[in-house]
Amino acid sequence: MKHAIVTGANGFVGSATIKELLNNGYTVWAVGHHNHFSSLPENDRLQRVSCDLEDMASLSKKIPQDVYDAFYHFAWAGSAGPARTDTALQLHNVQWTVDSLRVAKSLGCQRFVCAGSIVEHETMAAAYKQGNRPGLGYIYGSGKLTAHTMCMSVAANLGIDLVWPEITNAYGVGERSPRMVNATIQKCIRGESPQFTAGTQNYDFVYIDDVARAFRLIGEHGKPFHEYLIGSSSAKPLKEFLLEMKTAIAPHLHFIFGDIPFTGVDMPLSKFDCSETEADTGFRAEVSFAEGCRRTRDWWETILREEQI
Repeated sequence: MKHAIVTGANGFVGSATIKELLNNGYTVWAVGHHNHFSSLPENDRLQRVSCDLEDMASLSKKIPQDVYDAFYHFAWAGSAGPARTDTALQLHNVQWTVDSLRVAKSLGCQRFVCAGSIVEHETMAAAYKQGNRPGLGYIYGSGKLTAHTMCMSVAANLGIDLVWPEITNAYGVGERSPRMVNATIQKCIRGESPQFTAGTQNYDFVYIDDVARAFRLIGEHGKPFHEYLIGSSSAKPLKEFLLEMKTAIAPHLHFIFGDIPFTGVDMPLSKFDCSETEADTGFRAEVSFAEGCRRTRDWWETILREEQI
């Protein structure tokens, strides 16, 4: 039987990955803050451990030392909303990630699998372009990028395998953040015409079930000190995704493009290449964007009805 430790256990990606691990025979130690575990199922192979991010170094006192196949680190404060621009918080996240890596080694974990982001690459492109003035959103990306580079050095020094999956844009049932997919779907439910940039920038989305499966496969088969992109393998201009959403859930609404200025970095399609992930781990996304939007729309309709009662 395989054993794993997962931080950020009650979060969107963390809870989905725990369910994926349990469904594939793992025993899981789920680490969450303030005893928040409402998103997790009841399972005899699931142990719950309460530990706040700032206390991550004390985790070795709460989980028995053993041989664990992997330590999955999803816990990250301020991954959405205004907190993404909080420099102090994002710098704390970097230290807490390194603390988690050291704890993983002390507990007997064979590898450390941390949730990275394609924003790391966007941040480098934005920061190292002469004359560019990056937006505040890249503060979050800088935190992820710094955690990545520091963990590489620390992991090499400690003698633990580091594997770094990078998510393009995860979405789906269970996420309540105000990010674009959720905001657009809620507008569609209310019958409002959503407004966007021209949508010419390249983009990708990957449904949460696929994301969870990717993390399991990368944890099992990913090569040490490699990064692996988690995407749909069908990246394209954002407008094409949004028109696919319109056809799937709101064919009667008018989607308005060009009214909002685009201030980010347009990444080349080559940066969304998932071929190494597919070759090394066998992962390939299965849920189309249209189907994922329908599932997410149905879930939001249920949530919004319940909140009105």
